[in-house]
Amino acid sequence: MTLTPLSTASLATSRLFRLLDTSEPHIEAAGVVVMTGTVSGTPVVAFATDSSVQGGALGIDGCRAIADATDLAVRRGVPVIGIWHSGGARLREGVGALDAVAKVFAAQTRASGRVPQLSVVLGPAAGGAAYGPALTDVVVLGPDGRVFVTGPDVVRRVTGEDVDMLRLGGPEPHGRRSGVVHVVSSTDDEALETAAQLAVLLHEQGSIDLTRLPQRPDPSRAMPAEARRAYDMRTVVTDVLDGPGLELQANWAPNVLTVLGRLGGRTVGVVANNPLRLGGCLDASSGEKAARFVRMCDAFGVPLVFLVDVPGYLPGVGQEWDGVVRRGAKLLHAYAAASVPRVTVVVHKSFGGAYIAMGSRGLGADAVFAWPGAQIDVMGASAAVEVLHRRELATLDGEERAAAVVRLAEAHANETGGLQRAVDGGFVDAVINPADTRAAVAGAIVKVRHVRGLNANIPL
Repeated sequence: MTLTPLSTASLATSRLFRLLDTSEPHIEAAGVVVMTGTVSGTPVVAFATDSSVQGGALGIDGCRAIADATDLAVRRGVPVIGIWHSGGARLREGVGALDAVAKVFAAQTRASGRVPQLSVVLGPAAGGAAYGPALTDVVVLGPDGRVFVTGPDVVRRVTGEDVDMLRLGGPEPHGRRSGVVHVVSSTDDEALETAAQLAVLLHEQGSIDLTRLPQRPDPSRAMPAEARRAYDMRTVVTDVLDGPGLELQANWAPNVLTVLGRLGGRTVGVVANNPLRLGGCLDASSGEKAARFVRMCDAFGVPLVFLVDVPGYLPGVGQEWDGVVRRGAKLLHAYAAASVPRVTVVVHKSFGGAYIAMGSRGLGADAVFAWPGAQIDVMGASAAVEVLHRRELATLDGEERAAAVVRLAEAHANETGGLQRAVDGGFVDAVINPADTRAAVAGAIVKVRHVRGLNANIPL
């Protein structure tokens, strides 16, 4: 590969210059363009496949350029951003192209967890060009982006299924059904801006100054007056953070939110139940979604904040067959293994096995807070008495039964202790005023670094 003059006719070059604020001399290699530069002052290495050259197909030289760009990002310790629009491996280069694509995958694996890898898909990305983005940390899909292993023609010929590129690999299947795509953008420029925002959040993480914590609205303003009514946890997340964060996989497993944002100027990762969807229950997909997010944050030294309002795991045959045990265990493993500061706030309720998974003290949380009136137990009091007193309740009906459930539930809550027992047992550090949530969480994050002395390479 050799450095070449700027080719203004190259779509890949044009896209890279729309992404980068500045750039050094760039490399063009058989349908791949590589540049180094900055986005919002953050240094990055970026590459783009050029769809005007054999449909962006990946050949030996182009793959070598991508692998070298990824290795360069690791050496410099900076994010790498890939812009994908490619039909996959070049047919004319045969197995040599396949071997070259494999070397791209190997380079991405070497870089995994060492530098942020961000993918922007702005056109069809098939075969190896689908797995390339899938191996990176975040995939952003533009309006014309399509991701699939085999295209519609092959699917139609082999399976007889009549499908087009949009239905096979567009925003709906991958943004809502599969979870392959983390962010769906309405324009190419928006997709590139999202990648730039992610690069800054993950590389320029900032630090918390407790003396200059910006004032924000009371996060409890989102809570309904009636406890059983649903609400949008996004408002709580925004009020706990310095402002709106960047939500990942918003339409996949939406009962759990995964958000990157800033708290007191420092990048944090938020995992939160959203009662608007499935009542905020954990299920197979949300367990896997949260686990992957936790691992990404841990890899890049991003503190974790869990905002909890969870009634338990979603029951049902479908969930068991969908692997809720296997996939839910991924979150348990990811959280327990994480070494970044982990702070939990129970805003309403936390029951059963979901209590454990959502940042419990026993699983490794460094600080656990609760809002006044929060409920913590094996299950809700009413549900518990339905199990414990089922024979007694079976003899009653109508209003008599309802009154008995209320009476027994109150007695059960008093017996098990709920929130107070959690505080007395050291499972909850303190019951805090919702308006003090930002200060409490920020203070706990700073304290973890100084008290434990862990993650000395992580700026706080």
